[in-house]
Amino acid sequence: MNKTTILETGVGLFVVLGLAALFMLAMKMSNFATYSSKDGYTVTARFEEIGGLKVQAPVNAGGVRVGRVTGIDYDEKRYQAKVTMQIDGRYKAFPTDTTAAIYTAGLLGEKYIGLEPGGETEYLKNGSEIRLTQSALVMERVLGQFLFNKAQEKFPN
Repeated sequence: MNKTTILETGVGLFVVLGLAALFMLAMKMSNFATYSSKDGYTVTARFEEIGGLKVQAPVNAGGVRVGRVTGIDYDEKRYQAKVTMQIDGRYKAFPTDTTAAIYTAGLLGEKYIGLEPGGETEYLKNGSEIRLTQSALVMERVLGQFLFNKAQEKFPN
């Protein structure tokens, strides 16, 4: 083997290892880590705007992952997004007046659902619907409203 072959093999190995590292980083950042809860229960919530929420997004309560988003659909009768969540069976004490909000985590804008327990004595069970929800904040809409208000101040009727 000559020096050129050894050098080319080393560079090729370095490139392959770099691509593998980038792939692992992408999988970690996109939240595709496996999550399954066989003893969990399913709840739904409806939102006006989900703002990029994806299936497999985490469901957190108090900063602790308690479940995952398992489905997203559009309700044509209510004109809302219907989000289905699988809650781990260890977390059975979410009151029926629990609220769900869509938040943004990290620099990459990953969306997740945050649950805020209420004070009712009855708890969510399989098939329950969370009725108190807060939609995702869409920056384009906020920026557009801000610019519209500024234009109204500058050019009143």
